[in-house]
Amino acid sequence: MHTAPAAPQLAGYYVISLRPRGGHAPLRRAAARLGARLFALSPWRIARHDDPATRAALRAATMADRVVFTSPAAVAAAARLQPLATAGAGTWLAVGSGTAQALRRAGVDTVVAPTRMDSEGLLALPAMQLAPGDSVGLVTAPGGRGHIAAAVAAVGATLRRADVYARVPVAVSDARVAALLRCDGPWLLPLSSGEALQCVDDQLPDAARARLRGARVLAASDRLAALARELGFSDIRRAADARPASLLAAARPR
Repeated sequence: MHTAPAAPQLAGYYVISLRPRGGHAPLRRAAARLGARLFALSPWRIARHDDPATRAALRAATMADRVVFTSPAAVAAAARLQPLATAGAGTWLAVGSGTAQALRRAGVDTVVAPTRMDSEGLLALPAMQLAPGDSVGLVTAPGGRGHIAAAVAAVGATLRRADVYARVPVAVSDARVAALLRCDGPWLLPLSSGEALQCVDDQLPDAARARLRGARVLAASDRLAALARELGFSDIRRAADARPASLLAAARPR
């Protein structure tokens, strides 16, 4: 297990990024501000959908009483399919602040987002206290966020799901594994997606998987911290939320 840095900066640390291919820039900038280096280890790439069925599903979802977007990628994919600012008059919600900002940039004036930036935080909002007959549009991708769909079904509300993009797995190459093992500094593992960690972990050879277990995990939620513990990580810290700066702030000495 790596010891904490002696100063509040992260010089000498490697930040292992599990963001989608091409999506590492925000975490890279946050790491650079603290003197750390980023190592990109993408488990998948984003593939946006553009077909009549997806467009119809999105139109129906954005006309619901509540419209929930689960990620900035969902906002970007949806905005390419239809103008979001001119959609229905329901309550628009985002799982986190980054998604809320993306919606505002897309022209949605009023967006509700939780302080606790995960599915549980979203479902605890007053705006998400549902009754039978309510409708909820969920703009997302296949997999993940199952808590939201289950909560909608549990109260007898109607779910209108629009999967506007997909996460397409990408293989971790032998060269990338070798480069990972050559990283000689202590590792930090910001964790905002359990699926991403599981996808990478399943691909790594034993030596790389064992090395990865020595990383300090910076978990964006209690659920993710529990997953990391189940997978064998022991140095786990709970971040305030999933924003890059918040994740890395959890690595600093207490």
